[in-house]
Amino acid sequence: MDKKLFVDAVSKIRASAKKRKFTQSFDLIINLHGIDLKKENERLLLFVKMPFSRGKKVPITALVGTELSVKAKEVCDTVITKDEFKTADDKFVKKLANNTGFFIAQANVMPDVAKAFGRTLGTRGLMPNPKAGCVLPPTAEVKPVVENLQKTVRVETKNEKVIKVPIGSESMKDEEIVENAFAVFNAVLHTVPQEQNNIKSVLIKLSMGKPVLVGEKVVVRKEAKKKAPKKEVRASKKNVRLSKKAKKSAKKQAKKKAKSKK
Repeated sequence: MDKKLFVDAVSKIRASAKKRKFTQSFDLIINLHGIDLKKENERLLLFVKMPFSRGKKVPITALVGTELSVKAKEVCDTVITKDEFKTADDKFVKKLANNTGFFIAQANVMPDVAKAFGRTLGTRGLMPNPKAGCVLPPTAEVKPVVENLQKTVRVETKNEKVIKVPIGSESMKDEEIVENAFAVFNAVLHTVPQEQNNIKSVLIKLSMGKPVLVGEKVVVRKEAKKKAPKKEVRASKKNVRLSKKAKKSAKKQAKKKAKSKK
């Protein structure tokens, strides 16, 4: 799909957007078809690093041991050390999950993370995932991981053949939103089994706006046949009736001539 189609869609959204009291997010929606979500190899779960951030800060929570606690506290929004895991009850973990975009964890404390947080984070797809670079060795640098996660989105098909991910906000430049959208689209395109044949449609929308189809074609309707004026219609019907009478009279005259000859 041509990148210009994404440019056109974003421009159309900008032109029709209503002013809100908050900064709206741009979302990319990809409708898929021709895949079977019952087959594990056809379900999607990937983490796409976009060229730009989403325009809004993504909250990061670190679940670490003593080795990474200092580095994590410098760049993460919330840091919970291994010694504090035992005090994390369900209510606390649910509240934490509601306010966190990504969880990162120290690799050698992952078994303890699973015990303390797995029940809640697992059902929400928030467990620290190595694919996203969220599981760190004890000697890792935390800052570059957090910076990458600010540009990363989770792309997943759950129970429906639909993907919806945030790709930016109104505060960003159009070209930044387009680059982010195009990066996610290409990642999905090259992951689905039949590539373009599995893409049903692509849309972009603002939080409170209507979706705009990427690559929308303008349908030119054929002009409807002009109806004849009522007077002309009546006249034509009258002519039809007259022609029928003329045919009948012609048949009668022909019969009379035939009889007279006999």
